[in-house]
Amino acid sequence: MRVHKSLFGGGGNAVENRKLLNFWARFIIAIANSITFLVLLWLLFYADVKDSSRDLINILVGTYVAVLVKITDYFFREKKDPEHEEK
Repeated sequence: MRVHKSLFGGGGNAVENRKLLNFWARFIIAIANSITFLVLLWLLFYADVKDSSRDLINILVGTYVAVLVKITDYFFREKKDPEHEEK
């Protein structure tokens, strides 16, 4: 019997499928946050925005810097994750 495996799960055991789907969910969230940050930077530097709205964009850019730091920390920091030890 041949088991079809893909990048999005569907093959193998249930634990491996869940780990793979969790990875893709986190990856998509990280990409969405990165795109949002780039849009905010574009609005801040290239778009004609009222001064009152520019203050709000500055606050959002500061917030997204913290979000991107946490995302980078999640993907590149060495950690002991119980999910990776699950068998």
